[in-house]
Amino acid sequence: MAHIIIPDEVDFAKYERETDLQQKIKSAHLWVQELIDRIRSPITQPRAVMPWRKTHNLVQFRPGEVTIWGGANGQGKSLVTGQVALSLCSQGEKVCIASFEMKPLKTLERMGRQFSGQNPDHPSMRGSEKAADLLIEVYTEFRDWTTGRLWLYDQQGTVAPSQVAAVVRFCAKERGITHFFVDSLMKCVADEDDYNGQKRMVDELTAIARDYGIHIHLVHHIKKPPSEDHKPTKYDYKGSGAITDQVDNVISVWRNKAKEKMREDKKAVSDRDPDALLICDKQRHGEWEGKIGLWFDKVSMQYVAEAGDEALKLYVHPED
Repeated sequence: MAHIIIPDEVDFAKYERETDLQQKIKSAHLWVQELIDRIRSPITQPRAVMPWRKTHNLVQFRPGEVTIWGGANGQGKSLVTGQVALSLCSQGEKVCIASFEMKPLKTLERMGRQFSGQNPDHPSMRGSEKAADLLIEVYTEFRDWTTGRLWLYDQQGTVAPSQVAAVVRFCAKERGITHFFVDSLMKCVADEDDYNGQKRMVDELTAIARDYGIHIHLVHHIKKPPSEDHKPTKYDYKGSGAITDQVDNVISVWRNKAKEKMREDKKAVSDRDPDALLICDKQRHGEWEGKIGLWFDKVSMQYVAEAGDEALKLYVHPED
C-alpha cells in the first residue's frame, strides 16, 4: 500500500543540518575517468515522461531538475500532477507527494479514481454487489500496486522551508525517491511579498535535486488573471521572478472554463477545442516549448490526449 511519512516518527533535524560537504569534495581524476568511461560506453540519460504518448518527445523530466507547475485557483494543477505522479510510478519511478493542502486519504481517493477509471460514488456503483466486488478488487490492486512506488508526507498547513528541504533529503537518501512533489510553494513561504524567502526556498530545492539526482515538482499559483480566457505565461507567477528563473521547467495548467460554461448551459461545443492546456513556457535542457491540448474524462477524472479517448489504464482486469 502507499507509504505514509509522518513527521513525528522521523528525526528530520539531521537532514536540515546536512551539508554533504564530503560528497562534494572529490579528486578531479574521478570525473576524468567518468569522461573516459562515457567514450567507451555512451550513457543514455533516463528521462521520465508524462502519461500522454504525444508528449513523450516534447517534455521529459530529467534527474537533477526542478519543474514548476502553475495555474490559477481551480485550474486543476493538483489533478494533473496526481495523474503525472501515477504515470511516473508506472514507469518504475519512486514518487513522494507532500501536499500541504490536502490530506493523504483525499489525495489517494482521487488518484485511486484515476487509477481505476471508475467513479466509486456514481449511482450505478450503489446497490450492485457485482459492481462493488469489482471496484474492491481494483482498489485492492491499487493498494498493492502502490507498495514500493508511492509515498505521501502527512502534514497540512504552513510548513517551514527547512522542514520541506529535510523531508526531500530524507526521502531521496533513505527511501530512494526519484520524484518529489511539493504542493505548494505558498504553504512553505506564506507571504507573497517575501521574495527573498521564495528565492531561498527554490534555490534550496534546485540544489537538492542536483545533489541527489532526483526530480522535484513544485506546485505554485499565478496572479489572478484578467479573464478566464487568459492563458498564463511564466511572467504571471506570483512572487519573485527568481522562482521561474531558477527552475529548469515551467508548465502552466489552463482550463477551458468558457467551454465548460457552454456545456452547463446546454450549448453546442466543439471537441476540436481542448478542455485544458499544458503550457510549457520553459525547458532548459529540452528543445521544445509550446501548448499541449488535453480532454477531460469526467468518470475517471483523467485528462486524455484526444477527444473521445478512453481513460488510460494502469490496471487491467484479468478477464479483459
